[in-house]
Amino acid sequence: MDLSHQEDLSRRAFVHSVAKSALGVSLLSGLESVASAASSSGSSKSNKRMIYLFMQGAMSQLDTFDPKPDSKMQGPTGVIRTKLPGVQFSEHLPKLASMTDRLAVIRSMNSSTGAHGPGQYLMRTNYREIASTVHPGWGSWMQKVHGRMHSSLPASVQIGGGQGPGYLGTTYAPVPVGDPYKGIENTKSPSYVTNQLFDRRMQLAGSFDKAFRARTAKNREVAGYDELYRDAIGLLRSKDLKAFDIKAEPEEVRKRYGESKLGRGCLLARRLIESGVRFVEVGYGSWDHHSDLVSNMSNRGPELDQALSALLEDLAQRGLLDDTLVVVGTEFGRKPKMNDRAGRDHHPAAYSCVLAGGGIRGGQVYGETDEDAFYADMDPVSVEDFNATIGTALDLPIRKEFYSPSGRPFTIAHDGDPIKELF
Repeated sequence: MDLSHQEDLSRRAFVHSVAKSALGVSLLSGLESVASAASSSGSSKSNKRMIYLFMQGAMSQLDTFDPKPDSKMQGPTGVIRTKLPGVQFSEHLPKLASMTDRLAVIRSMNSSTGAHGPGQYLMRTNYREIASTVHPGWGSWMQKVHGRMHSSLPASVQIGGGQGPGYLGTTYAPVPVGDPYKGIENTKSPSYVTNQLFDRRMQLAGSFDKAFRARTAKNREVAGYDELYRDAIGLLRSKDLKAFDIKAEPEEVRKRYGESKLGRGCLLARRLIESGVRFVEVGYGSWDHHSDLVSNMSNRGPELDQALSALLEDLAQRGLLDDTLVVVGTEFGRKPKMNDRAGRDHHPAAYSCVLAGGGIRGGQVYGETDEDAFYADMDPVSVEDFNATIGTALDLPIRKEFYSPSGRPFTIAHDGDPIKELF
């Protein structure tokens, strides 16, 4: 039995108990992640930032970025022209069709798995799931290599889910936000708990904890919890928490992004990136359209169109797009032939992703699928290649070996090669 690990867990329970009963507050959801991210001592080595819009459930290529109007497989979704000659999008994406000069659309993506969990893990980490190792996500990698950009705000934030720090450890954990409209909740102490009283109670909690810390002095995770809570308290008292409040935006700006969870998530992502957060993932589900595709796409398509177009316009107007890579990803595609429930089933052989900003050259479509969008017919792009491209755009050392606690070497690119034509 790993006694240090058991003591670590015991200490977590102890601190939570003290915070709740002695300090007069309930710690906000994700507080440990907030403080862990904020306690990183890295310096800003690069100005690169990233917003990852992950369409959870497997977005249909035919009904978004790779329609096939001359194929009987296209189904009921209409097709529209884009700003690029000869390039068409789904009828659900008119705003994005008018700004294809800013987009690099990859139409020849293909994955090795057609299961949601493994597919999402592969897209977010560049590795297949294995029992012995949990791999880091992009936010953790960016903090590990480049450090944080702001002294109070975390390096990375996840809105609606994402990948944790894996073997890099809790220091590099992203801050979770469940509802972008609410931001980080439960951040205020009761009125009777002044800062002075709070500090005295923290000192009391520390005195209770001395013997425990002495027994676990060589445990890095346990030793970091004192700093973790100091940084968390500093963040709770900081004016920088306002970056998480999209209600501070003018009503006309909120309307441009839309009232969907994706729209609000994109607006929060822009606020956080502008304030000094390095990485934000916005997860948006319900793309698993095994049935009633027409009805589902009539909602999901326009929501993506409105949110992404507003985000790109906002970043460009604020001078942030050149240094901010915006990624639209999904775990795999959908089968061209519609099933008997008027939907499309899982299909890892072909799907589309989109890149914009962050050094990516817009106004291009990379790769092609066959006439039915069934398989990648020209310039196929693996998940590993896609992620190697992202890593290159983010100035990450994609070939450098990093070691897990067990001593296993891993690289960010894994077996992938960046797509040079996209830069």
